[in-house]
Amino acid sequence: MIRRLFAALLIVGSAALLLAAAWPQLFGLQRTTGIAHVVSLRGAAIAVALALIVALLVLALLWRRFRPMGASLAVLLVAFVLVSGLVLASRGVGPGDSIALTERSEGALTVLAWNTLGPATEPADVADVALDVAADVVVLPETRQEDAIDAAVLMREAGHPMWVLTSSYDLVSPARSTSMLVSVDLGEYRFDADERTTSVLPTLVATPVDGEGPTLIAVHAVAPVTGQMENWRSDLELLAELCSGDDIIMAGDFNATIDHFSGLGSWESTSREEDRLTSTARLGECTDAAAAAGAGAVGTWPTLVPGILGAPIDHVLATDEWRVDGVRVIGDRDDVGSDHRPIVAVLERALG
Repeated sequence: MIRRLFAALLIVGSAALLLAAAWPQLFGLQRTTGIAHVVSLRGAAIAVALALIVALLVLALLWRRFRPMGASLAVLLVAFVLVSGLVLASRGVGPGDSIALTERSEGALTVLAWNTLGPATEPADVADVALDVAADVVVLPETRQEDAIDAAVLMREAGHPMWVLTSSYDLVSPARSTSMLVSVDLGEYRFDADERTTSVLPTLVATPVDGEGPTLIAVHAVAPVTGQMENWRSDLELLAELCSGDDIIMAGDFNATIDHFSGLGSWESTSREEDRLTSTARLGECTDAAAAAGAGAVGTWPTLVPGILGAPIDHVLATDEWRVDGVRVIGDRDDVGSDHRPIVAVLERALG
């Protein structure tokens, strides 16, 4: 009797845990310690679940008395794999519309975001990627001002001059600096050092000097590690507030997936059907470009694992004045030093 009760409790507990891991939004647990970490690595969680299914089947074959419990746990894991796989498929595991990255319409903006891991990535590598995609805006978390200037100089020499903006909390760690390069073709941009920003790592809000053009926000939210969970949650709440208004483009290292955005997005004001279809990929009044382009499940961190197993925590988002022409997570620079992959999006002014 005790053994049966234990087995029943184990199965019920496992079912609840797997349901919370597959769709934590159902219980409002998407930003809760533990669950937040599992859901950020859906692809890896599927791989672990598949390994456990095989292990359970082998154990059931070897131990007859374990078969009923093993079969029940295996069924739960199969359901978890199916649900998680459907979520990844719905968000997109492809590169998005990569053709649009080189065939832009007039007035389109190309936005590149890359956490460089400080000096691990050379300015020449940053300039090379930015020039390759013809980036108009380059967001560089963990990049000191001098490295951003070096990258801008190389871009200027290649005929693509950029303004350089940097916000630093201190000069001890490169993680405490966030830089942004803005094409001079967009006009001059400036940022207010007194603007509200993320708690541990700097987020930079830049506005056009002449008032013409989008507000550009370079993001670096703190990671959800031990001792920083409250700061992480408050960072996401602040970013949702910053991305509320008109004509905003926000990009960088959010240290969060669109699962974690759930409950922080507002889409009721939009009438566009495409926005409603991606309403779960909203932060404030901004839509995630990768999800809109069919690449929302491609991981940008860490570079040690394939994109399908990684966490899509680097994003480009924009308000409804912009539509997405193309998105690509760049996977051929994994060996240059950073543990993040660059993500690039082409945005075009929406009609109507």
